[in-house]
Amino acid sequence: MTVASHIVELKRKHEHLSEMVEKAQRAPGSSDLEIATLKKQKMKLKEEIERLTHA
Repeated sequence: MTVASHIVELKRKHEHLSEMVEKAQRAPGSSDLEIATLKKQKMKLKEEIERLTHA
């Protein structure tokens, strides 16, 4: 896998997590812990994308 294709895959996962966070925030049964966990995963992906983009 090339770095460029890896970045594309990470961006796809980041977008999917964004959708999951939005859905969880709208759902009345979602816990704050679940939302926080999703946001942490999303942040790690963003940091990895930034690291690879500026490497």
